[in-house]
Amino acid sequence: MAIAVLSVASEAVPLVKTGGLADVAGALPAALAPHGVEMTTLLPGYPAVGAAMGRTRLAHQWDSLLGEPARLLAGKIGGHKLLVLDCPAYFARDGGPYGDAKGQDWPDNWCRFAAFGRAAADVASGAVKGRKFDLLHAHDWQAAMALAYLRFASARPDMPAVMTIHNMAFQGWFDAAIFARLGLPAAAWSVDGVESYGGVGFLKAGMQAADVITTVSPTYAAEIRQGEFGMGLEGLVAARGARVRGILNGIDKALWDPESDPDIAETYSAKALGKRKANKRAIEAEFGLESGEGPLFTIISRLTWQKGMDVLPEVLDHLVGIGGRLALLGSGDQAIEAALHGAAARHPGKIAIRIGYDEALSHRLQAGADAILVPSRFEPCGLTQLYGLAYACVPVVARTGGLADTVIDANPAALAAGVATGVQFDGIHYHALAAAIDRTAALYRQPAIWRRIQQNGMKSDFSWEASGRAYADLYRELTGKAA
Repeated sequence: MAIAVLSVASEAVPLVKTGGLADVAGALPAALAPHGVEMTTLLPGYPAVGAAMGRTRLAHQWDSLLGEPARLLAGKIGGHKLLVLDCPAYFARDGGPYGDAKGQDWPDNWCRFAAFGRAAADVASGAVKGRKFDLLHAHDWQAAMALAYLRFASARPDMPAVMTIHNMAFQGWFDAAIFARLGLPAAAWSVDGVESYGGVGFLKAGMQAADVITTVSPTYAAEIRQGEFGMGLEGLVAARGARVRGILNGIDKALWDPESDPDIAETYSAKALGKRKANKRAIEAEFGLESGEGPLFTIISRLTWQKGMDVLPEVLDHLVGIGGRLALLGSGDQAIEAALHGAAARHPGKIAIRIGYDEALSHRLQAGADAILVPSRFEPCGLTQLYGLAYACVPVVARTGGLADTVIDANPAALAAGVATGVQFDGIHYHALAAAIDRTAALYRQPAIWRRIQQNGMKSDFSWEASGRAYADLYRELTGKAA
């Protein structure tokens, strides 16, 4: 029996992306379809979304959605059902989904995403003619208020609902003064509702209202029960007990396949790894790097404290000293960017920095670099290491969250068993990262072992097949619908 699910997210590929949330939200409909789940995705009507929508039809309209007129447009992307909240006052803006062109958050983000949540709850609970859903699935704080509106102000308060946390660090906390403008009943202002540390907590509200909370890896589901990772909500996580679960993200093999990738110079497989040399030469040329006998490292990341990028600049002299080189793609903290540019200036031809994000270039880097560094302090799942595994770009990762769940460390036992897929390390500081780089270089100098590690990674199955089945099983558990 088919299950109709409304997936609510603030971004989804191929329409709008700032991070891994978009990859997941964009991949879920196709991943779930083989398991008897018909998923409709609801997105805000950003300019990029409207431009890509093509033919649409009016499905519903609001005279006042938290004070602004809005329309619900229905269409399809890639054969999958899509709903877009067309509310120009909230979403028709230059800049990014959450902030202006200078990177500053929109001051009315609380209102924008509360309206988004209100609309989602209306749609899920049957306010739109011809649209009937069995379950509501919200992603991150921007969609979390959908669950609060569903529980406190809808026609279907008992509708099953799932809240997925892609990153606990972003919670959507706002001053208590906004509560009066949310259109929620007084009963919602409580520890069992939207109140959080004296203000309104969007993510907390969704977690409180959800039947099940999921995170994007099993290890992260365990980590957020601790203060270091729970970010103030560890008590709520502990209270929800077995209702907090981890389902590992997958990757879209249609988009990330080294055997057919149009963005790389030479396609290859686990049996034809020698073709990677052409991709490596292409990266060296594109970044102005010298050829060398040591490993070519890459980093594809936001340049932030969470990602461990503040430690990286001081380790780069060591990386060059052991014969390594680095091609980096990313943007973020200006001080980190400046320190990285300083390292590149000290080591011309050895370190090259590209500020910004380029999807095609990220494919070329995975296809041409020998190893990818992911020194995150916490990482709910992580996708770059999964892309690295698929492309034989050996992941060098911190032992946390989804990184720990997806990379098998090349320790003596794993090497002897022939199952290693990368390098793990503990502690985000100079000595730990430098030691991990040393281990990686030592493995690289042993071609037979290095090739086996690459092949193991390429044979790892991190497609959406298993993850899609896990979400479908969860939906069936909550709705009571048999397969």
